[in-house]
Amino acid sequence: MRAFLAKFKFFAIVFFFISVVIVYLFYDALKPKETLTIYQPSMVNSELVDSTIQNIRKYHTIADFSLINQNGKTITQKDYDGKIYIADFFFTTCPTICPIMTENMAIIQRKIQNDSTVKLLSHTVTPEIDSVTQLKKYAVEKGVDDRIWNLVTGDKKQIYDLARKSYLAVQTVGDGGPFDMIHTENFILVDKQKRIRGFYDGTKPEEIDKLMDDLEVLKAVYAKQSEQ
Repeated sequence: MRAFLAKFKFFAIVFFFISVVIVYLFYDALKPKETLTIYQPSMVNSELVDSTIQNIRKYHTIADFSLINQNGKTITQKDYDGKIYIADFFFTTCPTICPIMTENMAIIQRKIQNDSTVKLLSHTVTPEIDSVTQLKKYAVEKGVDDRIWNLVTGDKKQIYDLARKSYLAVQTVGDGGPFDMIHTENFILVDKQKRIRGFYDGTKPEEIDKLMDDLEVLKAVYAKQSEQ
């Protein structure tokens, strides 16, 4: 009798654990998977978007570009092919939000330093001041890793068009003229297809945490796709 009860107890325990595993697998299979929005111009505050593209509802991507980084190298969209990247707009002489944004971008840099799938891209909004030499000095001071993070300068109108027509991130209207000055605290998460997947306040630690969480969601999507 005792032997029978012992066997019954053993099978009950095994059945219980098998049931728990099955329930978990069903729950995992049925629960909604985390996804990120693919942002289109029509979904963003119209004050942040150039009027010529405000009604676009699909297929929006970051336009091709050609700019110069802190090492004097020409940087184009090809340097970001097959990469997830985080973009922002700054200037080296900014006394207010830029130092905070740069420090937060440096924090992100440290977190992704061993991840070859993610890069950073910072555009100066005062290219007439931020020469290659100035950007290099700033990069050294801020601990920029050239393998991961490009600080870029170049044609002012191209940069301003990118801000308003590609990244959908700048409120002040500017056409790249000599007296224009646009700026934004936004960090923009861009996927491997050059689509915008998130906007974050680059001055707030909780927003940086949200960005990093979203980055992991996006990486998981690509990892899943590579398995199929």
